[in-house]
Amino acid sequence: MRTQVAIVGAGPAGLTLGRLLEQAGIDAIIIERKSPDYVLSRIRAGVLEQSSVDLLRKIGVGARMDAEGIPHDGVELSFDGDMQRIDFHDLLGRRVMVYGQTEVTRDLIEARAASGAITIYDAEDVHLHDFDGQKPRVTYSKDGQVHEIECDFIAGCDGYHGVSRASVPQNAIKTFERVYPFGWLGVMIDQPPVAEELIYAHHHRGFALCSMRSHTRSRYYVQVAQTEKVEDWSDDRFWDELRARLNPEIAESLKTGASIEKSIAPLRSFVAEPLRFGSLFLTGDAAHIVPPTGAKGLNMAMHDVTVLAAGLREFYGEKSPAGIDNYSDRVLANTWRTERFSWWMTQLLHTFPESGEFGRRIQRADFDYLCASRIAQQSLAENYTGFRSQPS
Repeated sequence: MRTQVAIVGAGPAGLTLGRLLEQAGIDAIIIERKSPDYVLSRIRAGVLEQSSVDLLRKIGVGARMDAEGIPHDGVELSFDGDMQRIDFHDLLGRRVMVYGQTEVTRDLIEARAASGAITIYDAEDVHLHDFDGQKPRVTYSKDGQVHEIECDFIAGCDGYHGVSRASVPQNAIKTFERVYPFGWLGVMIDQPPVAEELIYAHHHRGFALCSMRSHTRSRYYVQVAQTEKVEDWSDDRFWDELRARLNPEIAESLKTGASIEKSIAPLRSFVAEPLRFGSLFLTGDAAHIVPPTGAKGLNMAMHDVTVLAAGLREFYGEKSPAGIDNYSDRVLANTWRTERFSWWMTQLLHTFPESGEFGRRIQRADFDYLCASRIAQQSLAENYTGFRSQPS
């Protein structure tokens, strides 16, 4: 089999890239090691920057998002119960959209299936070959047979644990990582959210987040130690801990219920450099990971593949390699800027036992400065809603 671009991974990054290339008339095949049902079972957050919202509309998969998504003009921050709203619309004239990553993926899968573009699911033993030479190819096994796809380029959109980054020789890539000494214990329930906008709360007991998936489905998180186990947290224990970390009025209005999903997510910051290796390009979680505090993971992936798609359009349409040659530098500039913001949000809102009382006083001073300074609020709003605009 022959294609122009082989895309490894059918998550949001791979599917968005496939859609962008399809609209540009560039042939692409997506190879995914899991089934469509498994892909859609991955529970992820879904706060979309304005540029991501605009992109989904541009590629023709924004109708359900516009009908069911929840526009937010701001977020609430809390420190030991003191509240401060960051009004994105007033500060910058922007907003974000709450629309689950699973739903984004579903819309992209349905659009690709409707177009007839090829996606190979349940592909086992995926391997990348000769991406440092003239004839890159991807092999995989399915139904007891080995298959091969010849291509011009390979897009590694298969996540942190995928084969794409692992295929790069260790002496050709450098990684930067910080693993945080805690995780997020998350609970999803079928109850209306406690507030109309997200609430990020710092408390001496730990961080808490009040989020949502829809007007009737809520998602809540509390910071827990790395050693905690989900089975040790009953629903009642979770709700008691969440209430203790929230503003008393917010805690009083919280509607609880039986959890329909409960899990612990570790927090890490991770960046790989560079992001191009001959004809192989790394995107999304294969290239970088951010703590979820800044709601950036999905938006970074969409930025990556938009840059890559623009470079590939330039390569095939204008016979110029300039776009793909600049891919790594452009994406890494955005990556480190976004890593900084996610790190800052994490530092402000979580408890770090090793920092002691001095560290908490610094956090309080940071919060107080944010409350008193419109410029500081604008900086947070600019980063949260998306510092950069999507490339054309």
